[in-house]
Amino acid sequence: MTDRSNTDPQRMEKIVSLCKRRGFIFQSAELYGGLNGCWDYGPLGAELKKNLKDYWWRKNVRERDDIEGIDGSILTHREVLTASGHIGGFSDPMCDDLLTKARLRADQIEPQDGVVYSYTGAGYPDTEWSVERPYSVLIKPEENQNENNARKIAKQYYGQFLKDKELSPKKISLAGESTEEVKGTTSFNPATGSLVTEPREFNLMFKTQMGASSSEDDPNAVAYLRPETAQTIFVNFKNVLETSRQKLPFGVAQIGKAFRNEINPRNFTFRSREFEQMEIEYFCAPEDGMRLTDEWLEKRLDFYEEIGIPREKLHILDVPDGERAFYSKKTYDIEYEFPFGIQELEGVAYRTDYDLGKHGDHSGKAMDYFDEEKRERFVPHVVEPSAGCDRTVLALICEAYDEEVLTDDKGKEDSRTVLRFTPKMAPIKAAILPLLKKSEDQTRIAKEIQKSLQPFINVFYDESGAVGRRYRRQDEAGTPFCLTVDFDTLGESGDELKNTVTIRHRDSMEQERVAIDDLLVWLLKKIQ
Repeated sequence: MTDRSNTDPQRMEKIVSLCKRRGFIFQSAELYGGLNGCWDYGPLGAELKKNLKDYWWRKNVRERDDIEGIDGSILTHREVLTASGHIGGFSDPMCDDLLTKARLRADQIEPQDGVVYSYTGAGYPDTEWSVERPYSVLIKPEENQNENNARKIAKQYYGQFLKDKELSPKKISLAGESTEEVKGTTSFNPATGSLVTEPREFNLMFKTQMGASSSEDDPNAVAYLRPETAQTIFVNFKNVLETSRQKLPFGVAQIGKAFRNEINPRNFTFRSREFEQMEIEYFCAPEDGMRLTDEWLEKRLDFYEEIGIPREKLHILDVPDGERAFYSKKTYDIEYEFPFGIQELEGVAYRTDYDLGKHGDHSGKAMDYFDEEKRERFVPHVVEPSAGCDRTVLALICEAYDEEVLTDDKGKEDSRTVLRFTPKMAPIKAAILPLLKKSEDQTRIAKEIQKSLQPFINVFYDESGAVGRRYRRQDEAGTPFCLTVDFDTLGESGDELKNTVTIRHRDSMEQERVAIDDLLVWLLKKIQ
């Protein structure tokens, strides 16, 4: 059985460092200290993300006759989110640690047993300073905690109210100490023992005002940044059905931004406040829902293998009853072995007719479908494969990252860092290198090759430094092929090799010669 808690923090640190060093991912607004939970994609990261989205669109829209694409607005009408249940239901019960100010999900605090030490306030000897404020600490005697632990934490808490920073919290005198044995309490932070605030609902959606004369008191001026891309598809179901003339089963696909005010963004780009989804809503007859859910699971697993994430690194979680969304009849989570643990990449959910039914009821407009063959009208059910674009990009980088030690003919060891992207995902498909920068003929031919390939694939020209050093730079960027224009290209070894280049393969480091005229066809076959 796979150890779901197995992590490799050192590997993750190296990946994060490489992402910044080579221009994959930067902290958003780093110049001003960073915007927590938001990330910017640099030159290589933008290309990698675009390659992923283009391939996803190609496989799910262009190569299929039964799926149409849309691109909906990010600003979302409040009634859309009211009907879907986001307004009034898209929030988490949160509480704050009174000592550290850490914010916790109230429903995720495990019940604890122990002894509660309570205080009514505190004072400071030989001063007029005092504070009357109740506070409690939970200690666990079975973990060798005692009254000294409780008093130390309480003094740290009351020390926050000392205005004179010269005064030490250690000298605070505590008032009104009392104790009580408790069982199953959820009122204390398990990490600190400190009392937490009463739970309150925390809205996960970003709200904004629309219109030049909008007012916060005007409900008609309120809009939201969409928390998911799915609702745009549902409210456009009829529009797509009527304009595309599709028949069930058919799907609607969308790639786009979504926003959630995450309490605790973490694990690099994995959990962010601004993220991108690649989502399909596949509409079907009720009797086909369960079968199509299983079929879509297999299709999505095949997709990940095609982009370079092997199936042995993927895990399928059949979400049990009680843990699924209440409207879901079946949900699979596709998970990947990240260096920070096994985490979800994509969900494949059978949402039944919940969404179309809700929007039909709320809007007062029919969201049904007439089956001409069966001569019956019904609200379609839907199967939803929903993938996180940013999470998949991160998985691609984590899977591609490799370090290896090389030994030359003299036994000297050298190490290289390499990103082993599958060619279809690689940000740069080929690097074009003149062997000798001072050779005008080599640089001229190399630049001609660059211009001939640029309209079709992303290439990179590099003439700086020794060719071995240039190879290493491209290895770190994940470039699968390096094309070197050398003296043989100029015909100095005879006509047989004239007008050919050396192609160096990233993974094997083997080399072969290919005619310049054949380069485009050769490369296109490798990267499809």
